[in-house]
Amino acid sequence: MAITRLNITEFLRKSPDGLIIDVRSPSEYKHAHMPNALSLPLFSDEERKVVGTNYKQQSREDAIKIGLDFFGPKMRSMVEQVEMWMQERNLDIKQTPLFVHCWRGGMRSAGVAWLLDLYGFKVFTLHGGYKAFRTYINELLNANYKLKVLGGRTGAGKTMFLKSAKENKLQAIDLEGLANHKGSSFGKTNGVQPTQEAFENALGIALSEIDTSKEIWVEDESARIGDVQIPNKFWANMRAAMVAYVDIPFEERLNYLIKDYKIVLNEDLTASTLRIAKRLGGLETKNVLQYLAEDNRKEAFRILLRYYDKWYDIGISKREQSPIQKFTFESHDKFDWKIVANGKN
Repeated sequence: MAITRLNITEFLRKSPDGLIIDVRSPSEYKHAHMPNALSLPLFSDEERKVVGTNYKQQSREDAIKIGLDFFGPKMRSMVEQVEMWMQERNLDIKQTPLFVHCWRGGMRSAGVAWLLDLYGFKVFTLHGGYKAFRTYINELLNANYKLKVLGGRTGAGKTMFLKSAKENKLQAIDLEGLANHKGSSFGKTNGVQPTQEAFENALGIALSEIDTSKEIWVEDESARIGDVQIPNKFWANMRAAMVAYVDIPFEERLNYLIKDYKIVLNEDLTASTLRIAKRLGGLETKNVLQYLAEDNRKEAFRILLRYYDKWYDIGISKREQSPIQKFTFESHDKFDWKIVANGKN
């Protein structure tokens, strides 16, 4: 078989039919990688450092020889790892293509591609490597998009509604889902967040998979979602976009939040409350903590919801450049995308 080299657009277009194999070192992969890529490092972090040092201080030839010393003992286990991935996914070992890349599309991907091709896999490599992928992602993040923002106070169900957009033939991107964070001081109870670069990769890929000539719905967010930052250009597009403000009654939102945070531990809610204690105020903080200690979440959330309503109202009032249209629904069940998307209340 012959190894085929692809540019980034061809690589991403074809790769859903196979497995993306990232042969960079473990720390490079951990920092950020292509969504769905599998880690098959040619070198460990220490081995990569040794090879790189010899390349700079000795010669390219010396670096290659040292690299071969590291590579040789791993050849069988690398092939068997790929076979295992194939078997776990019930894929045809001889027909399923492998899409291999390293950082620049150089010797690391070439070496692993040679091995996998020699064994009988169908192999493609990426011209320019992960660096080319990042250039592609940055181009996507810096483009202009026809965004529409779904706004509303905390507990309005914006994330839930966004997830139903596709059923209504609308395009939407769940930024909080990509950031693995609920977008408030309480969002950290939702798990570990991706790195900034990994978040950007996920957002870029999401943009690449939809028709960007049409409207895209996103949720109203701050510039930061937990520890990650919405890319500047995309954020500017959001701030200039029309806001569809979904108004749900206070008690409805309160009950929604209680259900939404049902599996979150009281100790995590306590830690989140302490993070906003200064802005919440001493008395209100004390009351929330007391209610949580008594496992009275409804009254604790009542105080917190009033707090977040106040700050959301301040934030929405600063949207001087973007038009805001309000849509009032009696409950979450009454929300109707046809009304919101068509701009008719």
